[in-house]
Amino acid sequence: MKNLKNKIAVITGGNSGIGYAAAKRFKEYGADVIITGRRKDAVEKAAAELHVEGLVADQAKLTDIDALARQVKDQFGKVDILLVNAGITRFSTIEQVEESLFDEMMSINFKGAYFTLSRFIPLLKDGASVIMLSSTSATISPQSASVYAASKAAINAVVKIAALELASRKIRVNAVSPGPIATEIMNKIGLDEALETLLVQSIPAGRMGKAEEVASMIHYLAGEEAAFLTGANFLVDGGQSI
Repeated sequence: MKNLKNKIAVITGGNSGIGYAAAKRFKEYGADVIITGRRKDAVEKAAAELHVEGLVADQAKLTDIDALARQVKDQFGKVDILLVNAGITRFSTIEQVEESLFDEMMSINFKGAYFTLSRFIPLLKDGASVIMLSSTSATISPQSASVYAASKAAINAVVKIAALELASRKIRVNAVSPGPIATEIMNKIGLDEALETLLVQSIPAGRMGKAEEVASMIHYLAGEEAAFLTGANFLVDGGQSI
């Protein structure tokens, strides 16, 4: 039932972490996969490892999004699965947030994700599946993550409206919200043993999540088994948001 043979899947931010794990899973189940990312070397390396198509595009730049949509249309035609995954995390208290941090995070996490969806809607096949990567941060309200949480809460709002707007074409739009996942991004934000211990204490499952576990949920939503699911937000967080 989870066969994706002959499906065209586009994954933004597919060169590492959850995007990489999802690309690997889609490929294993027969999909033709296109991954994107900002760093040319990282995209090329990941594409070679995964045996998928790699295209360089910065989700923060509307010109890149437009160019990506044109390239995908020219090379592959219509799209069956769109995973809007690219995003960044930065931390600061509300009092100390700089405008540059606010603009960078909103440009990538919300504006970029929004216009990726917008520009790919004409390319989506009727019956396609769209998955937007959100975060449990939009649910649990972590301190020092106000901008990040707000960007993901905005994604959750768009998912519901997109699900309604695209329902007549049988296109499903859902969000997946990971909790703390052991990925490259955790190292970038300074995850050390002390922070990991603190995070794990907040998770009833008693451990960090794996990128492959989030990819499994994404795969499920991409397939026909999830045909009755749209406009929903799926928490993959080991119970952290309880």
